[in-house]
Amino acid sequence: MPLYQIEKQLVSQVKPSSFKNERELQKLFEANLGELLGVRFVASEFTTGDRQRGRIDSLGIDQDGTPVIVEYKKSGKDNVINQGLFYLDWLVDHKGDFTLAAQDKLGKDIEIDWSSPRLIVVAESFSEYDKYAVNRIGANIQLWTYRRYGEDFLFLESIFAATNQKPPKKEKAPGTDIEHDHEGIEEVVYTLDDHLQGKPNDAKILFDALREKVFALNAEGDIIEKPNKIYVSYKHGKNFCELQIQSNSLKMWLDIPYEELDDPNKLGRDVTKIGHHGTGAVETKLSSLSELDAVMYLIEQSYKQTV
Repeated sequence: MPLYQIEKQLVSQVKPSSFKNERELQKLFEANLGELLGVRFVASEFTTGDRQRGRIDSLGIDQDGTPVIVEYKKSGKDNVINQGLFYLDWLVDHKGDFTLAAQDKLGKDIEIDWSSPRLIVVAESFSEYDKYAVNRIGANIQLWTYRRYGEDFLFLESIFAATNQKPPKKEKAPGTDIEHDHEGIEEVVYTLDDHLQGKPNDAKILFDALREKVFALNAEGDIIEKPNKIYVSYKHGKNFCELQIQSNSLKMWLDIPYEELDDPNKLGRDVTKIGHHGTGAVETKLSSLSELDAVMYLIEQSYKQTV
């Protein structure tokens, strides 16, 4: 995709460039994981030990507390997806190692959601076979392509997002209904049914109407819906909306700076310095279908922050 710079109504093409090596690409991303992928950095070149020798490029934890592996390839020809899946499987089997690393970097009170660890693969390109393979695998995988222009521009695009909320390798403790992995760590998987259970029909109608419009923001199907303990998050790479179903309305938090929001109907409020559940700094509410378009106008602005 050609990139042009506009200066005094004249355009000039910014020529594509490249990184010197894979490490240069990795260092740039690790210094900006939050801005680029919505992920807090935990560790670089994390060793998988002597038995399963390997080094995970980047470890992180996303806005919803989900562990994330990021693997980089300067070229799209390398078999990075299989390598990433190997590391994802290792991560599920070594939750304690990740937990210690996350606590050391981000503090002892960090909350980790093990229901669906993520693998993000970043490369210049992927083949149709790659996208087909990750779709068939069904794990929580995202493919991102990048293109560097000159020294000052980076284009980043999500080309595939597959999510599987069903965590692997869980065992039910004898005589209980609580599921644990082999390390004894309890795993709780939240679903939409958990959030909808016991809610009035009017609230369910509001949710269904809003949900349909949220997914319509991206024709490629790259928006991920993730039920969490307190809210349901919607992300396109990064979170752009978190939603809580209440008795007669929907409360939402949007991941866009309040001062950048165009809000002609004054539906949003700045909760940057106020305790709230979502990761976004703008809070809004949907109480009736008549407000749907106005609320979606705000959500779409937050979504466009991730495009």
